Amino acid sequence: PVSIGMSLDIASIDTISEINMDYTATIFLRQRWTDDRLCFDGNKSLSLDGRLVEMLWVPDTFIVDSKKSFLHDITVENRLIRIYPNGTVLYALRITTTVACSMDLTKYPMDKQTCTLQLESCKA
Repeated sequence: PVSIGMSLDIASIDTISEINMDYTATIFLRQRWTDDRLCFDGNKSLSLDGRLVEMLWVPDTFIVDSKKSFLHDITVENRLIRIYPNGTVLYALRITTTVACSMDLTKYPMDKQTCTLQLESCKA
C-alpha cells in the first residue's frame, strides 16, 4: 500500500440550491506520496507540465456524492506535478464540483443545514 497525504482548501462556495439539494464549490486538492521509482540525484525538485500526469501513477481519489465535476483548464489544465529527489510526488489540482446535500427545510427559516465534502479512493 501507498500512504497518501492530502489537503484540501475550499476556494469558494459558488451556489447552494435548495431545489436541487446540492451545492457547488471550487476546491484546491493536494496529494503527496512517495514513489521510489522516481528517485533521482540532485537537491532541487522538478516541476512537470500537467499533461505529463498521464505518464505517472496517481491516486484514484474521487468526491463522494458529486453530481458533476470539472478540472479548470484556462490556458492549460490547472494541475501541478512536482517530483522531489527522494521520489516524493506532489500532485495538485483545481476542481469545481457540484455535490449532493440532503437538506431538511421543514423548519425554514429557522433551520440549519450541514453539507459535507468527502473524498474517497477506489480499492482494487
